[in-house]
Amino acid sequence: MADLAESRLAPSEPLKPPASSTGVIGWLRANLFSSVWNSILTLIALYFLAVTVPKAVDWLLVDATWQAANGRECMAAAGGACWAAIGEKWRFILFGRFPYEEHWRPLIVCVVFVALFLASCDRRLWGMPLLAIWAAGLALNALLMWGGVFGMTYVDTSLWNGLPLTLILAVIGMAGAFPLAIVLALGRRSHMPAVRAVCVAYIELIRGVPLVTLLFMATVMLPLFLPPGITIDKLLRAQVAIILFAAAYLAEVIRGGLQSIPRGQYEAADALGLGYWQKTRLIILPQALTVVIPALVNTFIGTFKDTALVIIIGLFDLLMLANAAMTDPNWRGFATEAYLFVAAIYWAFCWFMSKYSQWLEADLNKGRRR
Repeated sequence: MADLAESRLAPSEPLKPPASSTGVIGWLRANLFSSVWNSILTLIALYFLAVTVPKAVDWLLVDATWQAANGRECMAAAGGACWAAIGEKWRFILFGRFPYEEHWRPLIVCVVFVALFLASCDRRLWGMPLLAIWAAGLALNALLMWGGVFGMTYVDTSLWNGLPLTLILAVIGMAGAFPLAIVLALGRRSHMPAVRAVCVAYIELIRGVPLVTLLFMATVMLPLFLPPGITIDKLLRAQVAIILFAAAYLAEVIRGGLQSIPRGQYEAADALGLGYWQKTRLIILPQALTVVIPALVNTFIGTFKDTALVIIIGLFDLLMLANAAMTDPNWRGFATEAYLFVAAIYWAFCWFMSKYSQWLEADLNKGRRR
């Protein structure tokens, strides 16, 4: 009897889940073979990959030509990709008409931008240290691009091409648009009719026209309204147009975040005796921006890719230079390789922004997890 009582009181071992619901098999059943239609679609996708992936690998790597003197040698090779064209033209694609012997300057500019991105990922630097780092980095980049001091030749902005130009337009555009977007979002929710009307008019007007229109107006129409003898640099005009355009879209994203904050947060801030700007800066904005991180990053990625539109006003960005590089008679016919090279660069920057935003969102939402 004592043994029976002890066996009843002893805790039983927990039952293990079925092997078919855990591990790789469980994941496959839950995600790829959860139903008949999912199984059919999975099999179709596997067949498509089995047919296309080997051919793509052969064209990209196995049958590719890595060294050749000109395009004719690539044509006579195995028939794969001609990466020798990229090896010959990569400096022109990245840096364009910048003086060839001083390509080290835009190269350092690109490295500095990447270093600034990595520094921004460290939350311990957020605040005044990060602002100081960005100010120093942008000042160094301006010094390297313009030159004219320390033995460096002066380079006009018309010769700023390729990847440095794309990064300058995108980074400064987003950095300038973000504070303006916050002001517009707050103004659209203002209780003052005049302020709200101005902000609404600006946002709806800018969002109602494509970026191409703003670039065209800034380049063609704006000089017509300037006094004789006064000109504004074309790069500056394009930069301002990108800032104004991105700010309108970011403003609506931030306004959505502001509307998601419970009213109790405003009332609690008022109960603490905080003023409008203190309440907005310390309580409302941090929560609103955390909520809309995915939408903010989506707008940042869109702005980064929209810089390719400066082609229409005569600025040679990364995509335009890839197209121009393949007009060389010695390497004509290999535009696909050039576009893949440029696409890989765009993808790398966009992938980094996407992955960091996912990590940041998860890190900032630790207190909201259930």
